[in-house]
Amino acid sequence: MNRILIAEDEERIASFVEKGLRANGFNTTVASDGDTALDYASTGAFDLVVLDIGLPGRDGFTVLRALRETRVTVPVIVLTARDSVRDTVAGLEGGADDWMTKPFRFEELLARVRLRLRTAARAPEVTVLRCGDDLSLDLRTRRARAGTALVDLSAREFVLLELFLRHPGQVLSREQILSHVWGYDFDPGSNIVDVYVRALRKKLGAHRVETVRGMGYRLPHPT
Repeated sequence: MNRILIAEDEERIASFVEKGLRANGFNTTVASDGDTALDYASTGAFDLVVLDIGLPGRDGFTVLRALRETRVTVPVIVLTARDSVRDTVAGLEGGADDWMTKPFRFEELLARVRLRLRTAARAPEVTVLRCGDDLSLDLRTRRARAGTALVDLSAREFVLLELFLRHPGQVLSREQILSHVWGYDFDPGSNIVDVYVRALRKKLGAHRVETVRGMGYRLPHPT
């Protein structure tokens, strides 16, 4: 089942879109401000984002730019009350995959969602994730390679390393990691992330995952 993030601060519109998408078989999550939308979209847990431009906090343009700068390639359909050519061009050049102005018909949004998901599904499948020449993860065998050593991983370690490798150089907060690796039934006060990061370091090398004090963890780009 495809997971869709709805980044929309108008409760009436968010509810309208969410109900329609759920009725058509999609799994949905709503974010009502730009910071939350960016945090969720950066986890890699969603197949598509419906993004309002006029979000409180970070606006939609800022969220979109931050996603693309950190190489998050999730398809994004922008919803906005702005209908100027300049705004449309800015959104598309900023990395949006599609653009719809309010008010809109749900049937049209649904058609665009399905189109973008089909297009994304036709992209070549990545089977090996790499960071530099000496760290890789085979998504089929679920084994990592660190230098010349093959490394077996537990299920959680595999998902955690995959998350880091899909976002190299990006600082991931403990909340983002908990949400992606353990789902939404997690205890925010748990130290489980720290435990699993230590386990990865033990298996792959202590330098593989950096601690960014007060912020989270990062897989550094190779130098």
